[in-house]
Amino acid sequence: MATARLDYIAPWWTYWLHNFPHFNFTFQPVDNTFRPGEASYQQSLVFLACISAAGLVLSLLLLSVYLTSVCCCRKEEEEETKRPDSCCVSWTAVITGLILCSAVGVGFYGNSQTNDGVYQLTYSLHNANHTLGGINSLVSSSLGSMEVGLQQHLDRLDEIFATRGDYVQALRFMGQMADNIIRQLTSMPELSKAKVDLSAIADQTDYVEYYRWLTYLLLLILDLVICLVAFLGLAKQSRWLLTMIMVFGVISLVLSWGSLGAGTATAVGTSDFCVSPDKFIANRTKEFLSAEVTHYYLYCSQNLPNPFQQSLTIFQRSLTTMQIQIQGLLQFSVPVFPTAERDLLGIQRLLNSTEFNLNQLTALLDCRGLHKNYLDGLMGVCYDGVEGLLYLCLFSLLSVSAFCVMLCAIPRAWTLITSRNRDYDDIDEEDPFNPQARHMAFNPSRASHVHSFCSYSSSLDSQASPHPPPQTAAILPTSEYMNQAMLFGGNPRYENVPLIGRGSPPPSTFRNRGYFPLSYRSHSPSTCLIRGGSKSYL
Repeated sequence: MATARLDYIAPWWTYWLHNFPHFNFTFQPVDNTFRPGEASYQQSLVFLACISAAGLVLSLLLLSVYLTSVCCCRKEEEEETKRPDSCCVSWTAVITGLILCSAVGVGFYGNSQTNDGVYQLTYSLHNANHTLGGINSLVSSSLGSMEVGLQQHLDRLDEIFATRGDYVQALRFMGQMADNIIRQLTSMPELSKAKVDLSAIADQTDYVEYYRWLTYLLLLILDLVICLVAFLGLAKQSRWLLTMIMVFGVISLVLSWGSLGAGTATAVGTSDFCVSPDKFIANRTKEFLSAEVTHYYLYCSQNLPNPFQQSLTIFQRSLTTMQIQIQGLLQFSVPVFPTAERDLLGIQRLLNSTEFNLNQLTALLDCRGLHKNYLDGLMGVCYDGVEGLLYLCLFSLLSVSAFCVMLCAIPRAWTLITSRNRDYDDIDEEDPFNPQARHMAFNPSRASHVHSFCSYSSSLDSQASPHPPPQTAAILPTSEYMNQAMLFGGNPRYENVPLIGRGSPPPSTFRNRGYFPLSYRSHSPSTCLIRGGSKSYL
């Protein structure tokens, strides 16, 4: 058998993956020849997947230690130390997002490449299966015609030509030619076993590939959604979004390690096949195909003889001889035995259809069709398929790195968000520089509950005096009033807060001018009546 292939050369990455160390569960080295039926070889592939499982356990352990240290050693930080940490978290989020988006792009490309390669493999298998099915159908049809149809016509003609010994001799000779054809057809290799194997492989491959493609697609979408939600949670400073991202990040980390292990084991096993596919196929088909036939279809060289050429030649010669005999009997026996014409014409039609089957069988048995399907399948699985698996492994590595960094950065972002919320909670609600106090000044429903520092009349005078008119002055904004108070030398204290919405001077102004309030009574939150001496000021 030839040792070099001129039409198929395994790519370099298959040799690189083929040289990966193969160990069984007892850490004993295993031969890297593709033998999927042996338990030791299966253990070597599972061992490669277990390496990813060990990486998953190690990463989860390190993350647990880190998160525990963050929760236990978290301290209060001053304002000047918050800005660098916030900047660090922001840059970490940006870099993690870029890595994760790059990983998703690589994953989509690898998933598409793998799907294309597997589709090309299954398409080639279906074509080869169709060719083998056509060969089996033609052989079965020709055998049926020779064994059943021709024999029935010969039996009836033997009765008709019983009185003519020369015609009976011609029928015996035709029977011998039919036996030669049957012998050559039965000596051909049984290809139905190969047809069944290819059909089962194609159907199983289609089934597995569909769910593999769908699983990776969902994983890619999940990673992309996690990346977007993480940015949304950081932008809105939402702690529950970050908590949800932590949970789904751990799930995606586990799935990424699992996909890395499955992709590595599959890529190594496929590379073991791609390095020497001829040897594996020859071993699998030796039960029902001879080494000569297998070699003929695997290499399909012009220097190789066709193992079916002799059988097809005998088939053709026997069929031609029978057609010559039928032509002579139609010419000479029909005038003497008119009843024999129907059977003779039936034999002629049967021989014509058998000749048509012979031409088709010769074309299908040629190595070029099956060899092309073989090469297309190898190109699909060993080039596009394995290349796509390598890109999927790269996607898994990038995803693992991105999610590890993300899970380490989210607790720090949680700490910063908690610190900011605590700082806002520590501000006094009555502080005029507090945004909540400013909002309360503009909110009438909340301002009504604020107690004033002045009342409007005594309890005795309020019974006789009418209610003051409602306030018509425009409400000054808090910032404008603060500016006015500072310009006039006033001191914006807490006592000024209830009078901000009225536009009147604070009580300190009255004290500076010599006005001393006598009594106070609140008739409405927007008016103030002050009496000092003999004059009343509104």
